[in-house]
Amino acid sequence: MPITPSTPAPKAPQAVSFWQALLFWWKLGCVSFGGPAGQIAMMHQELVERRRWISEKRFLHALNYCMVLPGPEAQQLATYIGWLMHRTWGGVVAGGLFVLPSLLILVGLSWVYIAYGDVAWVAGIFYGIKPAVTAIVVQAAHRIGSRALRNGALWAIAAASFVAIFALQLPFPLIVLSAATIGWAGGRWAPQWFQLGGGHGAAEASQGQALIDDNTPTPAHALFRWSRLGVVVASGAALWALPMGWLTLQFGWDHTLTQMGWFFTKAALLTFGGAYAVLPYVFQGAVGHYGWLTPTQMMDGLALGETTPGPLIMVVAFVGFVGGYVKAVFGPDQLFLAGAVAATLVTWFTFLPSFVFILAGGPLVETTHNKLSFTAPLTAITAAVVGVILNLALFFGYHLLWPQGFAGPFDAVSAAIAIAAGVALFKYQRSVMQVLAACALIGLALSAVRAL
Repeated sequence: MPITPSTPAPKAPQAVSFWQALLFWWKLGCVSFGGPAGQIAMMHQELVERRRWISEKRFLHALNYCMVLPGPEAQQLATYIGWLMHRTWGGVVAGGLFVLPSLLILVGLSWVYIAYGDVAWVAGIFYGIKPAVTAIVVQAAHRIGSRALRNGALWAIAAASFVAIFALQLPFPLIVLSAATIGWAGGRWAPQWFQLGGGHGAAEASQGQALIDDNTPTPAHALFRWSRLGVVVASGAALWALPMGWLTLQFGWDHTLTQMGWFFTKAALLTFGGAYAVLPYVFQGAVGHYGWLTPTQMMDGLALGETTPGPLIMVVAFVGFVGGYVKAVFGPDQLFLAGAVAATLVTWFTFLPSFVFILAGGPLVETTHNKLSFTAPLTAITAAVVGVILNLALFFGYHLLWPQGFAGPFDAVSAAIAIAAGVALFKYQRSVMQVLAACALIGLALSAVRAL
């Protein structure tokens, strides 16, 4: 509802302490279901609309940068906002707590899976949650698209992106590069199509002033300094080299743990476009080359990753746990320890580059949020990502409704759950967590009925 003279504007938000933010990031890490699209939508709802810690323009500017980087964009966005609010430790805490609950849960579930092989109750929950995840991704595409696609040019970029990835199966980095090139050219010769902030006036007025608003000066710690850049890069290099060097000296280069560290470092640098862009690479290496797990185990791990909080790329923790457990890297009497250490190790090497990218590049990005030469390419990239998210929704929908392919039967029950989840999200404005919990209970109940 627009603000009228008789409607008082929302009060400006009060300053947020480091510990208040820490509690929020922990909570977000525990409930961040729905993949990157759902997680970004959840952060937008909490940070922009509800708490007003950051304005929509600054939020989208940070998101655009994270979309360009390899790595999980939702986790990087949390790191960026945490860093902007509370310096380096704020970013480390925000990004770390986005991952930690997922790691703990996946270590536990992976142990049950590999040690006992009895996850029937989990399968029932998965059956209910997968339709909800599909509906959440569709809602996220709608939410982000309604804000990012402000004119015909951006709609055209989104449509071209969808065709490129869905029909032509072009690689995501090529789509990003093409969109950035279009945005750069448009920023120079047709700037009116790539201006930030268009179409958001009413929304921002109704939300009121944000703690980090459009015109809030960049805080001192976020200003670019060559000395700080050198410290961040050197620290990141040391945090990678020290554990990798220790593994090599302790176990040798060909040991399972050393190879996991090296393999997932490479995977972290290839995750343009999120987890689904790098999963074929992980599948090929972990299953085909190293034999850390079987194809069936990899698919089960992906299901676990889809239905636990945190980035979907956290499936690497499952891969690490199973690989360490099966290879018995600490001997037959310490299988759980082997799996837990391997899962933690691959999580470290997978996410370390993300922190370096944000802490090193954030000050450069903060100097550009009013420069069209930088924002226009990122605006175009955001439009392209809308098309990619829509493709992901169709990918989910196809595997959900025809689990055995079009030649197999249509899963009418999953379709009904997905429609119900969509109605709850779009019409009744239920939260992601409420929808996921309800659908999980439905799946569990159906599993129990089928077992009778």
